[in-house]
Amino acid sequence: MTRQVHSGGCQCGAIRYKISGELGYPHICHCRMCQKASGNFFMALAGSRQEDFLLMRGEPSWFQSSDPCGRGFCKDCGTPLFFRTKGSPYISVTIGSLDKPEMAEPISQDGVESRVPYFDKLFGLPEKQTDRSDLPAGNAGIAATSRQHPDHDTVACPPKRT
Repeated sequence: MTRQVHSGGCQCGAIRYKISGELGYPHICHCRMCQKASGNFFMALAGSRQEDFLLMRGEPSWFQSSDPCGRGFCKDCGTPLFFRTKGSPYISVTIGSLDKPEMAEPISQDGVESRVPYFDKLFGLPEKQTDRSDLPAGNAGIAATSRQHPDHDTVACPPKRT
């Protein structure tokens, strides 16, 4: 039987990781710490056993958000990547940092006591696709000059543009 392999990394590509095995307990957390750590309404996380987790490139910076909990992020681009609890055999990765985030469909909402009161109304808002017609080259101009790492492994981190 072949084990699942999941890969991911930060926006700039300085940090890449692999998980050999199952992504456990995919969920979104609305707690205030996760809101602050993600700079958003919630943080989406999925867990991995430490022995199934491997850093392929780079070294994250860590912020000790509480005595038992730490959050790993890329010091170069700021992408939130990891969550770990002291003494736990698990590490969690942010679902958005996975190359295929659709493989980790959330099964729970945690920390709902801090959920923003309008969260349930978000899905009723009008929807539109990305439109950067305000820029000279539009969406194509962003794609042509993107410094975002692709959603797959590469041999090396792309050189930084100046």
